[in-house]
Amino acid sequence: MKLKTKILLCAIGWLVLISALHGYLNVNWAAVLNDYRPASQRKITVAYLPVTCQLTCPVTDYISKYSENGEIFLPRMFQGFPEIKEALISNKVQAAFIVAPMAIALVAQGVPIKVVYLGHRYGSAVVVKKNGPIHSVADLKGKTVAIPSRFSDERLILFRAMKVNGMKPGDIKMVEMAPPDVSGALAAGAIDAFSMGEPFPSQAEMAGYGRVLFQARDYWPDYMSCILVVRQDLIDTRPDAVQTLVDGIARSGLWLDKGKPERDDAADFVGRFYYNQKPALLRWALTKPMDRVTYSPLAPRKADFDMVRDLMMETGILKKKLDFNQYTDTRFSDHASIETAWKYQAGSGVAR
Repeated sequence: MKLKTKILLCAIGWLVLISALHGYLNVNWAAVLNDYRPASQRKITVAYLPVTCQLTCPVTDYISKYSENGEIFLPRMFQGFPEIKEALISNKVQAAFIVAPMAIALVAQGVPIKVVYLGHRYGSAVVVKKNGPIHSVADLKGKTVAIPSRFSDERLILFRAMKVNGMKPGDIKMVEMAPPDVSGALAAGAIDAFSMGEPFPSQAEMAGYGRVLFQARDYWPDYMSCILVVRQDLIDTRPDAVQTLVDGIARSGLWLDKGKPERDDAADFVGRFYYNQKPALLRWALTKPMDRVTYSPLAPRKADFDMVRDLMMETGILKKKLDFNQYTDTRFSDHASIETAWKYQAGSGVAR
């Protein structure tokens, strides 16, 4: 064989190898193949962020793969709420974990979605520099505080704290920032504080430059932030698929609240396979203390959403009053109340 022929064959072989590795490592084949299924049999794509408020999403995906029926949906991770909102509107995802005020605002704008379940209770905090001058809510006056979105409960909790402490709405400068960026911004001095869901408060604490000023529960009993929304066309055409999704999320919430071994296990597989975060960070957020964030009960309650809606109107991000039934559908959470926690142990390879 001539030298030129050998070089050509080697080059072709190298290209084939690189292409195969790229396809194996970087292409989501489950999503690609899902597009070729009949519409009635396609798995739902569910959007989520790498925050503990939405931990039931990756936990359900991971554990359900070991169950008899296999994975329930296709998870798709985003880095910010604006991107999730656009994907939901354009039907690139059929369900999503977003913050409650954003869901209400989208319905007010005519986007056909419904809240079907909650993502968590508690799990958000306001964090300041560990050795900085801020030691009370009043000390935040004139400071810059990062929030995930103007349509977020983390913004509303700031307003509740300011009102209790006699401050005016304009006393704090709030800036929107993607959740994964806030800890670095605090460390670099770009912001004075942030109001955000876990694990980013824990990240600042573990790294030694952040200190929790107050937890959301200090000003908001039964606090909730992230909720699960589903497109109305999916509810109308495939209610059974929505029920299966909600049942799976409910079972994961109960499983996470069983105890420390389950949370340690979740920190390990979610950190490594989904969030690309150190398991130690998630373990800190999920266990120090155990009620830092909880995952049951998660059925939508009218009183919780009425308070969010009223706060939105009070702070100028909602112009008309919506009724609870206009943006929620509780049929699925009602049925999910009969579900039990997943029966799954780390390394067992079996889930029921």
